[in-house]
Amino acid sequence: MPKIVVEEEKREQLIEATLQSVEEYGIQGTTINRISQFAGVSTGIISHYFGGKQALMEATVRYLLNALQKTLITELEKSDGSPQARMMAIIQANFSKLQVSDRAAKTWLAFWAQAMHDPELARLQRVNEKRLFSNLKVTLREILPEDQVEEKAQTIAALIDGLWLRSALSTGGLTVSQAERICRNYVNELFEAQDQQ
Repeated sequence: MPKIVVEEEKREQLIEATLQSVEEYGIQGTTINRISQFAGVSTGIISHYFGGKQALMEATVRYLLNALQKTLITELEKSDGSPQARMMAIIQANFSKLQVSDRAAKTWLAFWAQAMHDPELARLQRVNEKRLFSNLKVTLREILPEDQVEEKAQTIAALIDGLWLRSALSTGGLTVSQAERICRNYVNELFEAQDQQ
C-alpha cells in the first residue's frame, strides 16, 4: 500500500479517535493520551502526524466541514436541480446522519464554544458560516427580489443552526427529524408564497 494512503488512513484513525474522545470526555477532557488510547497508537504518532492536540482538533473540525460539503454535493447531485430541491439538499446535508451523530454534535458544540477564544477555530467557523450563507443566497436569488435575499438567507441559516442546536441539546424534546421537518416546512412555505405572486 502506498505510503500516502497509509498516512491518510492513520490521520483518519486519529480523527475518529478524537471524535470518540470528545464524545466521551468533552474537549477539555480530551487529551493526547486518551486519543492515543482510543486509536490504539502511541502518543508520538499524534505528534508525528499533527504536532499536538490543537492541530488535531482543527483537523477534526475540517473533517466535519469536508463531510458536510461532500454530503451537500451528493444531495445536490440526487436532486432535480430546481431551487427548491437545492434548498432541501442544503437542509438535508446539515441534518445528515454524521452531522447529527452524538460524536459530531458534541464536537461541533465544543468547537463553537472554543472558537470564541481561538483564532484558527474562529476562522473555520467563519468558513462554515459563509459557505452555508453563500449556498442559500445563490439559490434564493433565483426566486426572490435582491432586497429580500439577505434577510431570508439569514432566517434559513438561523433556523438550520438553531434547530440543529436545539435538537442536539434536547433530551426527550425536539428530535432531529422534527427539526429538519420545521426547516423544510419553512422553505416549502417560502416557495409556495413566491409561486402565488
